Amino acid sequence: MKPIISVLLAFTLATSAESVLAQSSPARTSLAYGDCIRVDQINEWHIVDARTVVVRTGPYQRYLVNLQAECQRLGIGNQAPIFVLSPADKAVGNRICGSIGEKVRSRNQPPCAIQSVSLISEDQFNSYRTKAKYHSVRTQQPSKTP
Repeated sequence: MKPIISVLLAFTLATSAESVLAQSSPARTSLAYGDCIRVDQINEWHIVDARTVVVRTGPYQRYLVNLQAECQRLGIGNQAPIFVLSPADKAVGNRICGSIGEKVRSRNQPPCAIQSVSLISEDQFNSYRTKAKYHSVRTQQPSKTP
């Protein structure tokens, strides 16, 4: 009888611990492949704070990148953030989608894991840009049609 009670007790503890861990870690969602950040086309970036980066690729795609932990030295010295692709990303293209294993770093900063990547509007991008601590050296604004 004791072994059965011990097994039931162990199962109950394992189930409750699993549900607590699932609640404490936020769900991860990735962008569709066509919407991902094309790393080779980043032409503007801004470090908003130690956990938030906004980037622009071309004139129309803007992204919000949230990090899992604080990266205090990211962007210091006008060093562009370097996006580190996951092995899966390397196999299919040069894109960051918000998947597991993707990281961002700068010259003097160890890699920091990316929590999420999302598309944002021009107004949101401009709002983040005005609050940013560090900025890209060169920026490209969307061209206006005559």
